[in-house]
Amino acid sequence: MSRLPTDQGNAGVNRFSPSASLSTAPSINTSHLAARLESYKSSNKKTISDVRRTFCLFVTFDLLFVSLLWIIELNVDGGIIHSLTNEVLHYDFHNSYFDIFLLAVFRFFMLIFAYALCRLHHWWVIAITTAVTSAFLIAKVIISKLLVEGTAFAYLLPIISFILAWIETWFLDFKVLPQEAKDENSVFAASDVSEHAPLILPGPLSDGQFYSPPESVVDSDEDDDTENPTH
Repeated sequence: MSRLPTDQGNAGVNRFSPSASLSTAPSINTSHLAARLESYKSSNKKTISDVRRTFCLFVTFDLLFVSLLWIIELNVDGGIIHSLTNEVLHYDFHNSYFDIFLLAVFRFFMLIFAYALCRLHHWWVIAITTAVTSAFLIAKVIISKLLVEGTAFAYLLPIISFILAWIETWFLDFKVLPQEAKDENSVFAASDVSEHAPLILPGPLSDGQFYSPPESVVDSDEDDDTENPTH
C-alpha cells in the first residue's frame, strides 16, 4: 500500500489548526475588556450612579412634599399672608409649623451637598440629619401645643417628616452604598483581569502539536523476508 503524502497531511493539519485563532484571541479579548473598563471609569467620573440619582430625587421629593403640606396649612387658617405673619414673623415653637419646613430644608441641603455634589460614600451625614430630625420632631410633639388643636396638619407634618427621614436613611444604607460598593468591586476585578490576562491566557499553539504522521502500512511478509533472507 502507498504512503500518504506528508505535504497533503500537513495541508490538512494547517487547514483545521486552531493556532491562528487562538493566537489572536487573547489580544482581542484583552483589548475589548480594557476598552470597556476605560469607558466605565470615564463615565463614572462624569456622572453619578443611577441609584444615587434616585436617592437625590427622593430627597428633593421630601422637601417639595413637606413644603406643599405647609403651604396648604397656611391657606387653611386665615389666608397665606396672615398665616405667614403669625408663623414666620411671630414665630412660636408651640404653635408654628415653620420649623418643620426649615427641618426639611436642612435635610435637603445637607444630603444634596454631601451625596450629590461631594459624592460621599459614607453614612455619617444622613445619620446626623436623621438624628436631628427625629429628636426635633419628638420634642415638637411632646412640648408644643399642636396636638391640642386637633387639626389634621398637627399629625400629618410631624409624622410624614419623620417617615421620610427614615426612608432616606434606609435607602442610602441598604441600596445606594451597597450597590456602589458592588459596582466598584466589579470594576476592580475587571481591571485585575485585564492586567493579568496576557500572562494567564495560552499562547499560540504550534502545528506540530496537532500533526499526526501518516500511517505506514508495510507487508509483514516483506519484513520477514528482509530480516530473514532465504538461503
